[in-house]
Amino acid sequence: MLIGAASSVAVTPFGPARAEQPKPLEPATPQTPQLAFSEFELTVNGAKQPLKVDPRTTLLDACREHLGLIGPKKGCDHGQCGACTMLVNGRRINSCLTFAVMHRDDEIVTIEGLGDPMNMHPMQAAFVRHDGFQCGYCTPGQICSAVGMLQELKDGVPSHVTGDLLSPEATATEVRERMSGNICRCGAYSNIIEAISEVGGVKA
Repeated sequence: MLIGAASSVAVTPFGPARAEQPKPLEPATPQTPQLAFSEFELTVNGAKQPLKVDPRTTLLDACREHLGLIGPKKGCDHGQCGACTMLVNGRRINSCLTFAVMHRDDEIVTIEGLGDPMNMHPMQAAFVRHDGFQCGYCTPGQICSAVGMLQELKDGVPSHVTGDLLSPEATATEVRERMSGNICRCGAYSNIIEAISEVGGVKA
C-alpha cells in the first residue's frame, strides 16, 4: 500500500519558484509649494499703488520692499518702538503689526506724503528748528505719530493722564503720554517735545 501511494504522487516538471525582484524606486520629484499671491491696490500718499504680494506681507514691508517708500523704518518689528508709524485714515498705527491686504480701502500716509525738503510739513520744519533728532532713524515715525497725536487732541480723544475726559488739553504731560510709544534711542526727547509744542500750541 505504501509503495502504491508513493507512486501515485504527481511530480511537477517545474523547478523551485523564484521570488520576484523588487523594481528600483524612482527618485522622488521635489514638489515646490505654490504660493497664493494677493493682487490689490493701496492708496498711499494720495496715489493708487498696485500690489501682488504674499497675503502675510505687512503694511510696512509692502511700502518699503514693494513701493520703495523707505521713510518708515523697521526698528523692532514687534510694535514696540514706533519707528514704523504711519497714518491710516488719519489714525496713527504701527505698520509692522498689520497686513497690507487689510488696508485696500484705506487712505495711507507715510512721512513721504507729509512733505518734502522743498515743501515741509509744519511738524517736519519744527523738528529741524528744534533739532528733534540725532541719528534720524526714529524721526519719520516720531513725526507721523506727532501729527496723528495732535489730531487726537483736536478730536477730544482722552488719554490715561487726561483730567477732563470731555475736553483734553494740549499739555506737555499729555504729549509725553501720547508719544510714549515712539522711542528715541538717542534721547532727543526734550527737543521732540519742544517741536511738537510749537506746532500744537502746547501749554508748558
